Amino acid sequence: MLELAAAVAGFLLPDTLAELAERIRQITVRVRGRRSGHGSGVIWRPDGHIVTNAHVAHRVATVVLPDGRAFETEVRGWDPERDLAMIKVDAGLLPAAAIGDSASLRPGDLVFASGHPFGGARALTAGIVHAVGGLGGSRGSRWVEADVRVEPGNSGGPLVDASGRVVGVTAMVAGGLALAVPSDVVERFLGGAHTGARLGVTVCPVVGPRGDPPNIGFVILEVAPRSPAAEAGLAIGDVLIAVDDEVFRRPDDLLRAVETASRANGVRLEFTRGGARRILTVLLGGGRPRAALP
Repeated sequence: MLELAAAVAGFLLPDTLAELAERIRQITVRVRGRRSGHGSGVIWRPDGHIVTNAHVAHRVATVVLPDGRAFETEVRGWDPERDLAMIKVDAGLLPAAAIGDSASLRPGDLVFASGHPFGGARALTAGIVHAVGGLGGSRGSRWVEADVRVEPGNSGGPLVDASGRVVGVTAMVAGGLALAVPSDVVERFLGGAHTGARLGVTVCPVVGPRGDPPNIGFVILEVAPRSPAAEAGLAIGDVLIAVDDEVFRRPDDLLRAVETASRANGVRLEFTRGGARRILTVLLGGGRPRAALP
């Protein structure tokens, strides 16, 4: 970490680094969901539109701006499959983020992560891009992987490049790496883009049984009413461990399985509930617009 700090200091002049840190501070907000605890968010538009994670905010959230003003507001857009939520606060002329092109990121690029770890004071950490587009460089995935330190409470905060542009929204940690939803995916979400098949759950990855590589599971935090997951009987607290007899190895395996599944046949999910293993087939529903800015 000391070597990284020295590299950052050499790459950015002290005044420039201080200005960048202040710019990031101004666009980072604290978000508190009704049941999901503390997280962070990004001021995406100056008219009060804020982006965070779906597992941070659902239905109602409290937003605390950098200047200390607090707002309780309803969630306007929610996409659990991509772990994104959009909130609108009744405030204008906010210092909105400059949005970067996540597709232009390359391994080794310098990035910064900002948020409110454990619901406390805002923290800023630096690191480098590890991979772009998918875990281990796989195609078809939707993550920016960064070797940057994040903690619980950073979820929903910005991942920012060396020019101060937001290139992702931090979502989770896997294999010691921070995973962020790319900014271009966020823009499509805010534009009201339709998605394909949907399961209708908000999940958080957890460590599963040891293997080579180790397995992961997905604990269900929310089940959307009248969604395919709700109709099939999945419930909050269930831990998904496999799909179509394939255990989960990476945080994007569930999303990939849902998007490539046949809606007619659905997906065969294995999960645990109260320590017992269960299996059920979920017939997937179609996508719908998740959010749309005026």
